[in-house]
Amino acid sequence: MKLLLILPKSERGYWGKVSKSGKAGFVRLNLPTIAALTPNEWDVEILDNRVRPVDYAAKPDLVGVTGFTSEIPSAYEIADNWRRAGVTVVMGGVHVSAMPDEALAHADSVVIGEAELVWAGLLDDFKRGELKKKYKADRLCGMEGMVIPRRDLLDRPMFSGFYTMQATRGCPFNCDYCAVTAFFGKEFRVRPVADVIDEIKGFGAKEFFFMDDNIVGRAKYAKELFTELIPLKVTWGSQASVTMAKDPELLRLYAASGGKYAFIGLESLSQKNLDRMHKSWNSAKGFKEAIEKIHDAGINIIGSFVFGLDDDDPTVFKTTLDFIMETKLDAAQFHILTPLPGTVTYGVLEKEGRIIDRDWAKYHTGEVVFQPKGMTVEELQAGYHWIFRETYTIGSILKRSLRSRRGLIYRIAANLSYRKKALKMPKAGGNQGSPDLL
Repeated sequence: MKLLLILPKSERGYWGKVSKSGKAGFVRLNLPTIAALTPNEWDVEILDNRVRPVDYAAKPDLVGVTGFTSEIPSAYEIADNWRRAGVTVVMGGVHVSAMPDEALAHADSVVIGEAELVWAGLLDDFKRGELKKKYKADRLCGMEGMVIPRRDLLDRPMFSGFYTMQATRGCPFNCDYCAVTAFFGKEFRVRPVADVIDEIKGFGAKEFFFMDDNIVGRAKYAKELFTELIPLKVTWGSQASVTMAKDPELLRLYAASGGKYAFIGLESLSQKNLDRMHKSWNSAKGFKEAIEKIHDAGINIIGSFVFGLDDDDPTVFKTTLDFIMETKLDAAQFHILTPLPGTVTYGVLEKEGRIIDRDWAKYHTGEVVFQPKGMTVEELQAGYHWIFRETYTIGSILKRSLRSRRGLIYRIAANLSYRKKALKMPKAGGNQGSPDLL
């Protein structure tokens, strides 16, 4: 039997796109994992619609589609087309899990949450002609003996980061804007270190990325994992919390094991904002000291900031840029607060009547879809474009990148990649978004 798994494309925004040279970013593990969970009797194909059109003349027995919220309009169109062709469609992922009834208008069945415990049963039901509308596990899956994603089904040359993996799932925190806990739960689960090491040894490569939401979420486990990584002489990065700066041994092992960079969600320089989003364990006053300690350990930092929070006004962009330059953050990502379905933020803004646009294609964190409190929609949008462009001028890149010779190559590469995105963003008209106004 033939299973076709499809990753849709996003029509808007600056993230998840394929470059002119045909390169995408990191490999997403969702579809390769589903493929690995599928019995050998199935012929499985993964189609990345970002680089290849869907051939609706093909004859798969079953089609599986997933996607981020911003990709969902494309996912629904693909699903609708297959169903019109008489093919059964199942959908899953974070958005579908949050909005299953919406998705069922376009699919024959949906998987809610993690698929590991329900996928085999879904396939059996399909073969018997007894496919249910919804599949949801009654518990979170364990992480012992997890399947190895089917990377052999992917077009390796198209990814700038081909080897990605997970060592942990879930998050003990429940930040309002984040969909992680809604999908993976609050329980912080860890894979046996030996299983993680075995998968890395099978890569045949020395560089990879942990897709974990917080690789240092359990310090004891992280230290054990990092210690086992040291003999492998690999290079890696991951998402991590700024709290790791409080643990010198954790920092030392992170760097010694090949951890060259960390994506850290600083989110806001306002403690009021951090407190409101239930991220009070982040101390805005302690950011500068923490960044210095992480830098001193030899770890590059890609800091993430969210704009449009309730304590933000138009000065937030200049203040944040000054902070980035003062601390010499190696790189920075910027996001407009986006009420993703399934998050606390979505519920709050929905209740307050502040969601002004429900076109899911705009929910890529680079477009304003709600009414902010401290500025106009236009000021928020213009400020977002302004800080992205200012952060990635050649002068800014050099000032931050040349802070040290150690890790210089990684800094330059990251900055040039972000600069390509920044240059695609519109320049603010007149003085809107300019330092004078801000």
